[in-house]
Amino acid sequence: MKNNMFANIPATIPTEIFESLIQTDTIKIERIISKGQQSAEGYWYDQDQAEFVLVLQGQARIQFETHTVDLNAGDYLNIAAHQKHRVAWTTPTEETLWLAVFY
Repeated sequence: MKNNMFANIPATIPTEIFESLIQTDTIKIERIISKGQQSAEGYWYDQDQAEFVLVLQGQARIQFETHTVDLNAGDYLNIAAHQKHRVAWTTPTEETLWLAVFY
C-alpha cells in the first residue's frame, strides 16, 4: 500500500507524534512529528538499539552529554546504542518531520 511521509499531518500537535511505519524483531522505522516539543528537562534517551535519524522538514537540536548538533531539513545522524541524547529543541512555528530507523 502506498503512503506519503508528508500526508495526514494534524493541524495541531500538542504532543510529539510517534508512528511506527515498519517493525520487525530487528528493525523499527518511525515517522516522528514535532512542533516545539523537546525532551523533558533532565531526561536522556539511552536506547538498546542504534538510531539513524533524518530530518525531512523543519529544524531540531539534539543534545549529547558533551555537545549539541543542530539539524536542518536533509540532515541526518547515526546515534550509537546507549549514546545518551535528548531533543533539546524543535521548531515551534512549523512541523519538524523526522524519519527514525532503530536497528
